[in-house]
Amino acid sequence: MKVIYKITYPNGKIYIGKDLTNTLNYFGSANSALIARDFTREQQRDFVIRKEIIWESEYANDQEVNQKEVEMIILYKSNDPAVGYNQWPKAKSKNPPDTNPPFAAG
Repeated sequence: MKVIYKITYPNGKIYIGKDLTNTLNYFGSANSALIARDFTREQQRDFVIRKEIIWESEYANDQEVNQKEVEMIILYKSNDPAVGYNQWPKAKSKNPPDTNPPFAAG
């Protein structure tokens, strides 16, 4: 079974990942230093995270699972640093440059 999972940390931020072997105690490869910065030493002493399977397939190939992982990262916005810890794909800028300037009457 191949799965996409969502990890929720005590601060409410999330991480979306994939596991091609559905290993129960696999919690992904999120950047540990990035996560640690959000918690005091005292908070790290008693730390609970939640792992939810949000998609699974017995038949998807690895490429399909990779595509589904990216789809879920975008859907859950876990690549937005305010929401989650995924660092890829890069979140799109909230204020993209104006590529269509207003029509100038002349």
